[in-house]
Amino acid sequence: MAPFNVTASVLAICLSASTALADTLSTGLSTGIQQLEVKDASVSRPLSGFVWYPTEAKGASVMANGNPVFQAIPVQPDAEVQGGKHPLVVFSHGMYGNVRNQAWLASALTQKGYIVAAVDHPGTSSFSRDADQARELWQRPKDISRLIDHLLADESFAAHVDTSRIFMAGHSLGGFTAVALAGGRFSPEKVDAMCAAGEDDLICGILDGWNIAKTQDDRAAMAADLSDDRIKAFAVFDLGATQVFSPESLAAINAPLQIWGAPEDIAGMNLDLESRALKAALSEGVSEYHEPEGMAHFDFLGECTAKGLMILKEEEPEDAFICIDGTEPRRALHQMIAEKTEGFFADQ
Repeated sequence: MAPFNVTASVLAICLSASTALADTLSTGLSTGIQQLEVKDASVSRPLSGFVWYPTEAKGASVMANGNPVFQAIPVQPDAEVQGGKHPLVVFSHGMYGNVRNQAWLASALTQKGYIVAAVDHPGTSSFSRDADQARELWQRPKDISRLIDHLLADESFAAHVDTSRIFMAGHSLGGFTAVALAGGRFSPEKVDAMCAAGEDDLICGILDGWNIAKTQDDRAAMAADLSDDRIKAFAVFDLGATQVFSPESLAAINAPLQIWGAPEDIAGMNLDLESRALKAALSEGVSEYHEPEGMAHFDFLGECTAKGLMILKEEEPEDAFICIDGTEPRRALHQMIAEKTEGFFADQ
């Protein structure tokens, strides 16, 4: 949940999609991709994103979801979905992140037979920072439930989703979103006491800056049960705001959670208040915990290009740390994360 303060001009370079031709994968499944739009006449909150999926298409791939800073992935646009039923994984990006941030993991999972989908969360994404939408933080879990609804009704994917194997992964603020969907309940009273005592300046500063839970209606909306029992297991990547959940609600979670903590503290995250605290609050046997040496908060973003660090140093030097050790070291971490996350979901 740590701030990601890349300016709009740099984001235009760093986060826009790029395309180029590349050789198709020589073996196994390829990654299909379609853009998606989630609209609901009863909700004034349209969502946009991507769905990635396994396909047997073998033509020349297009490189997508990348840019001069972050590596693209090879995809088969609008290719036919591989026949049969597939597990579904839905992603939730971090604070001021976007739908492309975990495209690398989507690529790895689709080649194992998963359908993967993600949307940009209005108000807390790279190009959507409306203050009133950010205040409605309870909408984030609802975005994910609406995404699942959409896919289960979509003519291209409904017949291919194994509804008994729907999973979720979330990074940073997306990890907060995942815990809410698992059954964690925001506690306004706990937050009031924590912030009055100055126990977590990072989280309290964000909540205050976004005017979270300042009115009675907002407090009730934040404290509501936002869980979705269609989601059978969760992967939580260096989450923020563990402290805002009531201990009773965390102890009552029974869906399996794989928790990743990043010990390299370059983003102001305190593992004792976040990932380690979540593990401690859950009932015995619910969680699987990983804290790899050398892992940093932004290692869950895409692999940086060879010029990515230089671009950030020139355009936005205060954010250059995002790509420090962001090439080969991050690639090795991605391989480990993908293998363990897919293995965790496969066991459910």
